[in-house]
Amino acid sequence: MTMTAGTIRKGRKFDQVLEGARHAFLSEGYERASMDEIARLAGVSKATLYSYFPDKRALFSEVLRRECDRQAEEAIERIDLTRPPAQVLRDVARQIVDFVLSDFGHRVFRICVAEADRFPELGQAFYESGPEMGRARLRGYLEAAAARGELVIEDFDLAADQFVELSKADLFQRAIFGVQTSFSEAEIARVTEGAVATFLARYGFAARD
Repeated sequence: MTMTAGTIRKGRKFDQVLEGARHAFLSEGYERASMDEIARLAGVSKATLYSYFPDKRALFSEVLRRECDRQAEEAIERIDLTRPPAQVLRDVARQIVDFVLSDFGHRVFRICVAEADRFPELGQAFYESGPEMGRARLRGYLEAAAARGELVIEDFDLAADQFVELSKADLFQRAIFGVQTSFSEAEIARVTEGAVATFLARYGFAARD
């Protein structure tokens, strides 16, 4: 059974365990990262590790949730959601690019895809902690902007999904397949600016005049 954030037992070495697990999963992958190795990296006994998490899947899910929550909160803090769509969407696009190009982002994506057949709940945990949460927050902004008359949108879920995909165009595929490992500011700006322009051409109020 998958543990939820509310059912996990917290304690003095909880964060220490999660940091060790994060390092193990990102460096070794889900399958190769053993509970023995995680305990060693965390500097705790296996008994302590199991007192917090009954199995590796529960631990992996919590690492995902905490990391995605942290990145989402940092993104929200840096973005003033009362600003016009062109400004906010430019910042959101950059946050999306930073995440999908991050070491954490593409390593975890590869882990979830590799383990999808045996452990589909891993992919679900990543989706719920990352893409789904980001989509919900973006939808909230789009709804507010539409209520102010700045956007004209009928299907907010579709619009949010479309903007996320526009923001990843070309870059994500190159990164995830190892075609390119670093990207210049010009390459990133080409995609993010294009995403904003394309989105506003479809949903901007001026596009309906």
